[in-house]
Amino acid sequence: MKNITARNIAISIVVATGLLVCGVALRRLTFGGKPHVEIDRTVYPVRGIDLSAHNGVPDFDSIASAGIDFVYLKASEGAGYRDPAFIRNYLAARRAGLNVGAYHFFRFESDGPRQADNFLDAIKGCELQLPAAIDIEEWGNPAENATEIILERLEGMHAMMKVFYGPTAIYTNKTGDARFIRGNFESTDLWICSFTNPPLTRRPWQLWQHSHCGRIPGVKGDVDLDTFNGDRATWEQWLDSIGNTIKVHRRR
Repeated sequence: MKNITARNIAISIVVATGLLVCGVALRRLTFGGKPHVEIDRTVYPVRGIDLSAHNGVPDFDSIASAGIDFVYLKASEGAGYRDPAFIRNYLAARRAGLNVGAYHFFRFESDGPRQADNFLDAIKGCELQLPAAIDIEEWGNPAENATEIILERLEGMHAMMKVFYGPTAIYTNKTGDARFIRGNFESTDLWICSFTNPPLTRRPWQLWQHSHCGRIPGVKGDVDLDTFNGDRATWEQWLDSIGNTIKVHRRR
């Protein structure tokens, strides 16, 4: 009897191990080793994506029908670049009833207030529901700029966005968090890019980009997936607080 029990236990262990290996293999086949974290939607029910001209021409009605709650759209980069798809995407996303935010890719070599000017002009006239987000990361930026200079420029842009727009978030990843954000911008909402669960950051986060290879109806190919840190009641309260503090800026 003891031998039978031991054999059954051993078989159960072998079966469980086999299922685990198959699950890992299926996950690798599905996502091709790309950065991706599955989200527990009972904990984080609010879903979002972020888009730029790189994503082609999205069908925002299909995106909204897929259960996406919010979308961040790239508006600008550095001191002079504007995303050519921003206005088109903004108008279509709003018609589809989505909550819309805009983000700016921060260039290390550019003056902070000049970047803020570019961002504010890019979103002029748009009725946005989310904080203006500054995307700061080492990827795509020159390596020779000193951290102190970059941080000074970032602080200059952040301060100007707070004055002329209001609620301003910062998007970054693990290395950007450690280099630029840790110990700074304590009262600023953090949008963290991390492919671990929980996200790799030592401070509270508001938004979490958890995938670079999501698939959503209405978007061709891979798309970045985001989630909000809280339930739907908390989400609605956050939206109300943002809406009450966004300023109507006037640009010359």
